[in-house]
Amino acid sequence: MFQTPKILGMAVSMAENAATRLSAVAQNVANADTPGYRAKDAPDFAQTYSEASSFQLRSTRPGHLAAPSDVGDGALTIRAGGHMSPNGNNVSLEDEMMRAAGLRQDHDTALAIYKKSLDILRTSLGRG
Repeated sequence: MFQTPKILGMAVSMAENAATRLSAVAQNVANADTPGYRAKDAPDFAQTYSEASSFQLRSTRPGHLAAPSDVGDGALTIRAGGHMSPNGNNVSLEDEMMRAAGLRQDHDTALAIYKKSLDILRTSLGRG
C-alpha cells in the first residue's frame, strides 16, 4: 500500500546517471594531459534505465518501437572517437565542457521532476 511512486524512482535514477557521467567528465578533465589516457563515459539514461523497474512501455499499435533489449549497467567505458594527440591522449577540454553543461541540465531536470512529483504528492495528501 505504501510504495514509492515510480516517477520518484525514475527521477532518482536519472539524477544518479547524470552524476555518474559528470564524474567521468571530471576524470577526463583531470587526466587531460596524461599520456595514453582515453576519455571515459557511461551510457546515457535512456540506455541504462532497466525494464526491471516495472515501468513498461505499452504498444498501442504495431508501428510503435519496442523497448531496447540490451540495457547497460552504467559502468564507465572508454569513449570511442575524438582527436588523438601525439602522446596518445584523446581528451578534448572543449568537448568535456559541452558534455558537463548538458549533464548539468539533465541533473537539474531530474531534480525538477522529483520536486514537482513531491509537490503533487503533498497536495494530494492535503499538505500542500
